[in-house]
Amino acid sequence: MSRYWSPVVHGLSPYVPGEQPRVDNLIKLNTNESPYGPSPKAVAAIRAAADDTLRLYPDPRSQALRDALAKRFGVQAEQIFVGNGSDEVLAHVFQGLLRHERALWMPDITYSFYPVYCGLYGIDYQTVPLDDDYRINPENYLPSENARAGAIIFANPNAPTGRPLALREVERIVATNTQCVVVVDEAYVDFGGESAVSLVDRFPNLLVVQTFSQARALAGLRVGYAIGHAEQIEGLERVKNCFNSYPVDRLALAGAIASVEDEAWFRDTCDKVIASRERLARELAELGFEVLPSATNFLFARHPAHDAAELAKALRERAILVRHFAKPRIDQFLRITIGTDEQCSALVEALRRIIG
Repeated sequence: MSRYWSPVVHGLSPYVPGEQPRVDNLIKLNTNESPYGPSPKAVAAIRAAADDTLRLYPDPRSQALRDALAKRFGVQAEQIFVGNGSDEVLAHVFQGLLRHERALWMPDITYSFYPVYCGLYGIDYQTVPLDDDYRINPENYLPSENARAGAIIFANPNAPTGRPLALREVERIVATNTQCVVVVDEAYVDFGGESAVSLVDRFPNLLVVQTFSQARALAGLRVGYAIGHAEQIEGLERVKNCFNSYPVDRLALAGAIASVEDEAWFRDTCDKVIASRERLARELAELGFEVLPSATNFLFARHPAHDAAELAKALRERAILVRHFAKPRIDQFLRITIGTDEQCSALVEALRRIIG
């Protein structure tokens, strides 16, 4: 600690990302990175953009990328906000749309960056417990005479549980909370979830956030975006331009646009991850694990006879990383990223030896 810190810094509890050790022959299944890499067209576009135009600032509105995303989703470019990764997009969302007199509602088990942002921006929040089967229950988000949210945010599919809500369930939450913004974080939606983008034109209180880090395998570029009503997007632009007018660089813009335009690569790699996920889920179940139904690029699993922290430690000793959260209700679960079939097989074999 430093005596020069401002008071807010002393009270922060920062987000803790998955570890990134430099270990030879490491099987890294702890940070939900793609095992297949980005579209070759995206890589080629990034290389082509690495020229003397890098001396110039990028387009502050990322207009070409907004146009490409608008075409893909069937919306207007004015309905899209682009930022430096979905985490930055979410940071602007928290500051610009979610800070109100009434508390922000979010699941008790969710992306752990949400409470961090609340602490950073001084947002009062209330957690809504998941059901006993670790599902978001739409009934718990309906307003009443005694309880109304100032705003709502949840991930769909949820993280780190991986469980999805059906689109009709998302619509019910949005439609019954028109007094406030409802943010649906769809970081993992392309692996089997139902996107709420189709609801945006009908519900001006809905904002959908997505990322290029997962299904498009561009985590290293840091590109994310939000889709919503034009007035919400204008608000995010105002916040962004008070923070960083040029959040997405020229290389990232080139790679992201090429990725959006390579639908075949996107679909093929998503299908591979889904097939591997279902295979790994079956194999873990055969080892006695309880595996939650997943619509993401990871599995959330626990073994009734083995402590999760000890399993994670034993795997680490074998150069296999998985994610363990020492938090209430989920401290006996492991979050396991879907790797290649070879990596998943190595994980299963290691667990078989550990469990005996």
